[in-house]
Amino acid sequence: MTVRHLSVDYDKVNERGCFSPGDILSGKVTVVTSKETKVQSFLVRAKGKAKVTWHEQEGQTTVVHSNKKKYFYFEHIILQDKKKGDGSEIIGPGRNVYPFSFVIPNVDMPSSFEGKWGKITYSLRAHLTQSIWLVHKTKTEFPFLTKSEFPFASKSEMIIIGLKEQQYATRISFYGSGTVTMNVASEKMGIKQGEAVGVSVEVLNNSTRTVTPKFYLCEKQTFVAESKRRVHANDMFFGTGDSVPAQSSRTTTKVISIPPQLPPTFFNCCMMKLEYRLKVALDVPLLTEPVIKLPLVILLGAPKPHQHKPKRSIWFRKLPG
Repeated sequence: MTVRHLSVDYDKVNERGCFSPGDILSGKVTVVTSKETKVQSFLVRAKGKAKVTWHEQEGQTTVVHSNKKKYFYFEHIILQDKKKGDGSEIIGPGRNVYPFSFVIPNVDMPSSFEGKWGKITYSLRAHLTQSIWLVHKTKTEFPFLTKSEFPFASKSEMIIIGLKEQQYATRISFYGSGTVTMNVASEKMGIKQGEAVGVSVEVLNNSTRTVTPKFYLCEKQTFVAESKRRVHANDMFFGTGDSVPAQSSRTTTKVISIPPQLPPTFFNCCMMKLEYRLKVALDVPLLTEPVIKLPLVILLGAPKPHQHKPKRSIWFRKLPG
């Protein structure tokens, strides 16, 4: 095997290390060969796509539901055998570097995302074909960030209006021994990655039981394929408040810090969306917990340097004989 190494790298365009619509995606493909090498084709591709897949058991049959969407696809030919098969294009021995450049379409596309049954990826792939039996491939993904300040705006314009408004909700639960009233309020509906939001719960406990408020951040991922819909929910526990004894009342405030790496809310993908809620539940011994959920929109936070994922470069070693 004369091709010892193949890798594809891209140039950063900003401090965050993310690309957006309209940016120039440039980089280089590096090939290391042990001697002069004939190739049939050598190219690099840039692709943006979304894909959803899950399996369901229907009787004795496993049914696969899938959907995909291509946002863009570009191909840059580095070397191409003009005689279609005789390997007339040559790569010299040693280290060879080939630059490339693409312009990302200036249209609305969702940010990179990886969920339970689907993901949105943007990638570069290099293909070097020596013969029909000998093809070398390598791939690296690059982070992509939508230009839309509100990638959920198409869902409802009222969401934007209410981002800075306080949220309120009330629930009254009836038990044989009395009632428990829970009033919940959050400072605002819109919060950036890495920031914190205060949530207050007022409990009026007119029952004979002691109740304790518990605080959660709820994530909801929705996937759509072949007219089917599947939801993945995940509750992140943030702790408990002070217990409220029987025939008493108490107000507890909890500060919930949004993890900076948590993906922002989005609706601008036709086959998946990501939503969040603030949830407050009352722990009532031996009874169903009363729950209040408030809407929460997580917005993109301040720029942070991107950490590259390990690239899948390929090194080849000579086989014996």
